[in-house]
Amino acid sequence: MKSACVRLSILSLCAVLLGGSWAVQSAEPTTAKELASFGTLRPMDTEVARTRALEWLKSTGKMDEAAQRAFDVIWAQPEQSVFDKTVDTIILGSPDAAQLLAEARDPNAPAPKEVPSLLKDTKLNAFFRANLATAYAKALTSKRVYEEALEALRGVRPEYVVDPATYLFHKAVAEHVMLHKQDATRTIVRLLDDVPDAPERYKMVAALMFLDMQQWKEKDLAEIGRKMTNIERRLDLARGGPQTQKLQKDVLARLDEIIKKLENQQKGSGSGNGGSCPSGGQQPGDGSGKPGDNKQASSPQKDSFGGTATGPGHVDPKKLKELVDGWGKLPEKDRVKAMTEMIRDMPPSYRQMIEDYYKRTASAQPLP
Repeated sequence: MKSACVRLSILSLCAVLLGGSWAVQSAEPTTAKELASFGTLRPMDTEVARTRALEWLKSTGKMDEAAQRAFDVIWAQPEQSVFDKTVDTIILGSPDAAQLLAEARDPNAPAPKEVPSLLKDTKLNAFFRANLATAYAKALTSKRVYEEALEALRGVRPEYVVDPATYLFHKAVAEHVMLHKQDATRTIVRLLDDVPDAPERYKMVAALMFLDMQQWKEKDLAEIGRKMTNIERRLDLARGGPQTQKLQKDVLARLDEIIKKLENQQKGSGSGNGGSCPSGGQQPGDGSGKPGDNKQASSPQKDSFGGTATGPGHVDPKKLKELVDGWGKLPEKDRVKAMTEMIRDMPPSYRQMIEDYYKRTASAQPLP
């Protein structure tokens, strides 16, 4: 079943990336099981959504003439999407929801530390809670607050959202950024396979996220870079607490693994020349005067770190370990010097990645 879904998704991705329309067609579902699992998530018809929204508004007990006029104005706006009209109706009928969304949409408001209780109350109307949670998560993802956005979406079902594509898309974005590969893959597959009317922009971005995740490998520098980016995002949101520190420790542990691997490689390469010259050094008799000296560059370096950026990406493991252990204690001048020496031969993307991470680590709360 899983492999069938993946094959179907691949065909869908091909259609999206080639700019074509939906390429995978299926027979009309006939059984209850099929109705529950394939091709069932479509945007709610405008009139159906309007009726559902009006029923909910009446259930609040606040439906007077003024509320009815405001409701009619909302649903008469031709430029507004059905989802936006539904959310505006929720704001109209629930002051608590209005305040919650106002704070989530405020770019200057601090990131929430937990999902509001209003979104956790399963006794509330499912239509109200699902659409409010989706609007809330959408607002948070625009502020890069993915943790609470994802938790809010997990608490409701897309079947109750007037635009299920919006629900699935923002859920996939949050899962992708937070490196939840399996969850993001399942969400993207469902978006592409089960929501044929999803906007093309959603399909395209979802396809790109899917293809990006196919390149992910465990315990390589690229994975460390993704984790560093997530740590930086959390630090930008002033989330330097235990969870961020745990992520930092994981990054440092992975770097330590790379250090040990490099040390073993150096031991292996050292045995080939009697151990007299580290990998990358010059051999005696090359005119340098000293067997371990590096050859002097014939022209000025072209970037802030020096080097040509064409090296094999080797790093001196001892220097890397020293930098990891004492980076936060080094004066700025010594940091620049140490970083220059350590990553001189690394590819540009990894050099910038590591430089940015250690700068952020130095300014963050030290690890216990």
